[in-house]
Amino acid sequence: MTQQPAGGEVDAGGHADHPRGTGRTGVLMLGALGVVYGDIGTSPIYAFREALHAASSGEAVNRSEVLGVLSLIVWALTLIVTVKYVIFVLRADNGGEGGTLSLMALARRAYPRASGAILVTGICGAALFFGDAIITPAISVLSAVEGLKVVTPAFDPYVVPITLLILAALFGVQRFGTGSVASVFGPITLLWFVSIGAAGISHIVDDLSVFLAINPYYAIAYLVGQPEVAFVTIGAVFLAVTGAEALYVDLGHFGRRPIVLAWAWIVFPCLLLNYFGQGAFILAHAGTPENPFFEMLPEWGLLPMVGLATAATVIASQAVISGAFSLTRQAVQLGLLPRFVVQHTSEMQSGQIYMPRVNFMLAIGVMLLVVGFGASSNLASAYGISVTGEMLVTTILLFVVMIHQWKWKLPVAVSLIALFAVIDTGFFAANIVKVVEGGWVSILVAVGMSLVMWTWIRGTRHLFDKTRKNEIPIDFLAGNLAKKPPSLVPGTAVFLTSDPLSAPTALMHSLKHYKVLHEQNVILSVITAQQPTVPESERATLEQINDLFMRVTLKFGYMEQPNVPKAMALCRKQGWKFDIMTTSFFLSRRSLKPAANSGMPLWQDKLYIGLARSAADATEYFQIPTGRVVEIGTQVAI
Repeated sequence: MTQQPAGGEVDAGGHADHPRGTGRTGVLMLGALGVVYGDIGTSPIYAFREALHAASSGEAVNRSEVLGVLSLIVWALTLIVTVKYVIFVLRADNGGEGGTLSLMALARRAYPRASGAILVTGICGAALFFGDAIITPAISVLSAVEGLKVVTPAFDPYVVPITLLILAALFGVQRFGTGSVASVFGPITLLWFVSIGAAGISHIVDDLSVFLAINPYYAIAYLVGQPEVAFVTIGAVFLAVTGAEALYVDLGHFGRRPIVLAWAWIVFPCLLLNYFGQGAFILAHAGTPENPFFEMLPEWGLLPMVGLATAATVIASQAVISGAFSLTRQAVQLGLLPRFVVQHTSEMQSGQIYMPRVNFMLAIGVMLLVVGFGASSNLASAYGISVTGEMLVTTILLFVVMIHQWKWKLPVAVSLIALFAVIDTGFFAANIVKVVEGGWVSILVAVGMSLVMWTWIRGTRHLFDKTRKNEIPIDFLAGNLAKKPPSLVPGTAVFLTSDPLSAPTALMHSLKHYKVLHEQNVILSVITAQQPTVPESERATLEQINDLFMRVTLKFGYMEQPNVPKAMALCRKQGWKFDIMTTSFFLSRRSLKPAANSGMPLWQDKLYIGLARSAADATEYFQIPTGRVVEIGTQVAI
């Protein structure tokens, strides 16, 4: 029932310095800590450890390896997060919203000539995000619970069961919404950053020469001096910047200023202090620590830090799960996926939603990863591909926006994007070689999601073209019925259709079987604009065909949940006295069958039909009262 307007309709909207709603910058910064920085904030638990293991191949690390790896982490955080995302990507907002699909919509609007290629690129980025959404909760919670083994090895057999219990509880409470617990996310994450920063400070004095790692010479010298392990180390170093995409994804929730200030004042300094502290601790202990994040803590602080780390990783996982819900809704609205049941968990915040089917699939995927891999070190190999691939997609789309939206000069844009592309490609290449060790998980999820979205787009297009060939133009039908109308009954009939120029199937079947027509008939189309929200003044468009028929178009943003009755009530301002109690909604329920000449392979036909059958009921999705709906079934071969 939804369609995308050709070329897209987007309002660039300037920069998201002023988020929707009110609130002081400090409050928004605190909220951003819990939602935006949960993932990257928990990276110190495992990132430095994995990078050193890659550098040393299990042996004790020497001074040059510690300084080299630490320098790589420092400059990765600086160039990728601070320069790329904080300074540039956050400025590419689409009406105040961020994320892969928002950037895709902005790029398509800015450069419509390459709309198809940009769509494919955006689909790849969205598919990679779903891989990230499955792996992040698994590796984050598992790495935190593994801290119990540092307390005592007796906990070793219970790490996976405890992780599964925590994850089961996390996914189980999703249906209640995040509103009731969101207020504690920020303070807990703030306590986390203060704690890891303090832990780092307490050990920096062990070896102050660790600050030499600020000099990029040590990173370059390490890469040049140990080329045999440098490539693998780069892949592990990338774990330190996973979660950077969250800065952009959650742009619409907090605005650019609170996100930037939270990074500059709290997150970045605390991360650096902890990494430097781990480095100094390792140098002071002859390069032998196995799990420096937990080992450098005093004995009395181990259990509290494990508990705090678990809470922080649960919050990080919650942010990714909520992001998956949001991205799925955007994909549905943009016509990339079939309709999913959406439950709003807050009367105040439209962005707080719950999708039962998405939640179930994520839960199953995450738990299978925990059981299958068993340790965060094993999962680290699966983590990088999806995140690095998504960052590379962001770089490509950002280049389109720079040239065609911001009107930058080509040499300037190419120079900056080349820097980002080299870094992203280097990290991607370093992670792609880990396919056998676990990277196949990211690839499998991304390929699967891309296949689903491509099939849905292609099948919907084939179905639209096929049904349109057999339909009668609505203007022609309206003219004939006006000359020789059938029996008229009082009230209004609303026929939902994705093609406002053709007579809806439900209308034709109604005439065929009932041989009556309502006094007023509305051909209703719901369009998704390629902008996050649509103002009420632009929500509804009316066009009178004749005395019997009227064409109404309702437009919603891709971040909005369509509410057809509420939107139609706005038509009263345009002269149509809409009354829900005298209105009947006619929907066509199609039964799809595979056809020999559909233009798609038989397997894709069956996949599309399966997706269509699993789609949420249109009545519920468009929030139409069930008592006002008449469904008419038809069979279509595709």
